[in-house]
Amino acid sequence: MTAVKNDLPGESRAAVTVPRRDVPVPSTDGSAWGSDAIADMLRGLDIPYVLLNPGASFRGLHDSLVNHLGNRDPQMLLVLHEEHAVAIAHGYAKVTGKPLAAILHSNVGLMHGSMAIYDAWADRAPVLVFGATGPVDSAQRRPWIDWLHTAADQAALVRHFVKWDAQVTSVAGAQEAMLRANRIANTAPRGPVYVCFDAAMQEMRLDAPAALPDFARYAPPQPVHPAAPDVERLASWLRESRRPVILAGRVDRSMQGWNERIALAERFGARVITDLKAAAAFPTRHPLHGGPASMFLSPENVKLLADADLVLSLDWIDLAGTLRQAWDDRPVASRVVQVSVDHHLHNGYSMDHQGLPPADLFLACEPEPLVAALLQATRDEAARWSSASAAAAPGRDRGAAPDDDGPLTVGSLARVVREETVDDPVTLMRLPLSWSGEMWDFEEPLDYLGFDGGGGIGSGPGMVVGSALALQGSGRLPVAMIGDGDFLMGVTAFWTAANARIPLLTLVVNNRSFFNDELHQERVARQRSRPVENRWIGQRIDDPAPDLAMMARAQGLAGFGPVESAKALRATLREAIACVKQGQGVVVDVRVQPGYAPSMVQGMTRSHTGD
Repeated sequence: MTAVKNDLPGESRAAVTVPRRDVPVPSTDGSAWGSDAIADMLRGLDIPYVLLNPGASFRGLHDSLVNHLGNRDPQMLLVLHEEHAVAIAHGYAKVTGKPLAAILHSNVGLMHGSMAIYDAWADRAPVLVFGATGPVDSAQRRPWIDWLHTAADQAALVRHFVKWDAQVTSVAGAQEAMLRANRIANTAPRGPVYVCFDAAMQEMRLDAPAALPDFARYAPPQPVHPAAPDVERLASWLRESRRPVILAGRVDRSMQGWNERIALAERFGARVITDLKAAAAFPTRHPLHGGPASMFLSPENVKLLADADLVLSLDWIDLAGTLRQAWDDRPVASRVVQVSVDHHLHNGYSMDHQGLPPADLFLACEPEPLVAALLQATRDEAARWSSASAAAAPGRDRGAAPDDDGPLTVGSLARVVREETVDDPVTLMRLPLSWSGEMWDFEEPLDYLGFDGGGGIGSGPGMVVGSALALQGSGRLPVAMIGDGDFLMGVTAFWTAANARIPLLTLVVNNRSFFNDELHQERVARQRSRPVENRWIGQRIDDPAPDLAMMARAQGLAGFGPVESAKALRATLREAIACVKQGQGVVVDVRVQPGYAPSMVQGMTRSHTGD
């Protein structure tokens, strides 16, 4: 396969900066305040944007961002819900690998943002979450409201799903906490951190501006490299293996990593399985790619994995559960090599660590250093596969072309979108649960950004806005397909896209139902010999049907639909894409027939009791 050479958008800050908005009247005041020091730290940490919904607990910091820094470096982006602040930062990190700052108001704002923090935690995405509490000194609290918004241990609300937290009461303590938080968030396994600032400290007058640290001396560490004996051992196993399989899971967005994974697979003729829960990790049209990517293994990939004599897991999500899909309750017959640092985050609260997989060799490093070391250690190895001996795999069977006037399915929606964007490099920022891997091929690491991590409904809109923010200037068309339930829970996140002039195209895959739960209710009804015809009750989003296009227009975006046929969708997409290329945010309500891929139905509705 030809190596892909385009640059990662996140590597160039200038390429992704939105036009400066909300320019404040210049301040000539020469005083210094506690919150000025916090604002200076944000600039020193090279944070380009701060997402916030305003709150009195950080009114000092808000003033410093505007009147001390002039609302630039970082630039403030207003959100209408604290959950969106974290979700937008999460979406940005999925493209760039770099954190933004989300500021949440006191305990109540932290409660609002907690689900999005959990999503970032489960997705191993770096986010700097900052908050504030009413004065820690009770004598300084205003009557009533400051008492409501003060917590003795505010971070206790989220401590189980952040990497680190601190509640600070001095300028020096705030500076150290921010340096530590940035280092921890950006060290693998990455994730959100939380620092809470005392309101009184923010509003404390300083005799002089606080001295800033040498930020270079507090940088995150370089990635850990695998031990040479472990690399040699794995290399020998790969040489011996006749049917190696690589599970390409959580990997970075770099082109170097992408091309090195291709080179490793070709060197040893390894088949590669990818996952829709994670971002694009390997070209899906490459002949060594297995069956279509999915949330749960397809029958084709179950067979491929069960036949393997060596399984190399590159930070695969739920390795134990995946092996169980292939071997059931039988011992895993192949050698298993686990490459991950994820265990450093595992705790007793959240089960996001999944089951405990067997491993004949466990390398505690990220996938990229391991793959690079393997290629170096086997550089004289004759490749078992080459493009000279095999052509690229044909595209997946997409089925018959959709009936122009018939009802749309998710598959026909995908086909029309693919046809209408054939001349554009598309980034699929989000896909619905009803998606199936054969609907779209991924050829570059930014072709698809993965799921939300924690499975929290309502996360989609905020993450889409953040990803589109990061993709500005990249030359890529930012496209998201999200469910109607996800859209309805998070629709006001799109206001931030309109306010900040972030172009994006969101297609609401509208089956007018919380359809995932219809399948669950059908499963339970069948198990209990009760009427499956009742599965829709308490699930359908209809009577009245929400006007999704109008809701998008209410946020300041262009709204189209409902669209109910392939013919109408083609015409609408041409207009919508033209709007996006002119810098506008667009939402299209696309009504589809409900339905999931068989592997998704089986995986999602499996009985808890084993019956």
